[in-house]
Amino acid sequence: MIQTITSPAPVPETSGRRDRLAQGPDVLFCYGTLQFDAVLKALLGRIPEQAPAAAPGYRAAALVDRLYPGLVVRALGGSASGVVLTDLSNEEWRILDAFEDEQYDLREVTLSTGATGWAYIWPGGDVLDEDWNAAEFEDKHLSAYAARCARLAPGLAAGKPKGE
Repeated sequence: MIQTITSPAPVPETSGRRDRLAQGPDVLFCYGTLQFDAVLKALLGRIPEQAPAAAPGYRAAALVDRLYPGLVVRALGGSASGVVLTDLSNEEWRILDAFEDEQYDLREVTLSTGATGWAYIWPGGDVLDEDWNAAEFEDKHLSAYAARCARLAPGLAAGKPKGE
């Protein structure tokens, strides 16, 4: 069953890719494919420092016809688990922004520690009732997905759109 999300979490004043890049050092909350070292290594050429994290009030939702999830508001409590990347350079932020689907909105979210971090939020539409299964992704798709990321990485680093 497809779930329609019509009212995502309120957008704080600090949202959007341009706003994030205008600010100083910060962290990225990763709840999907970016929490896998193989994907980060393929895209960035290294594995950034990271720590376990969770985003209360959200879930990593499975999306229609996509291998990756979308972070959406969870209707009945709970939290999305993942990691925070703590030492991204501005260039690495640009690569990740170019890599992420244009539908995502980069927003600041409150983490379970009380600190805030940036996360790519899915705005709604094409959301399935079930949560994304990271273990299934790792078992069935990670190797091919990381190889695809490695092929995209040079273009992203050169500032080319993902489709070129």
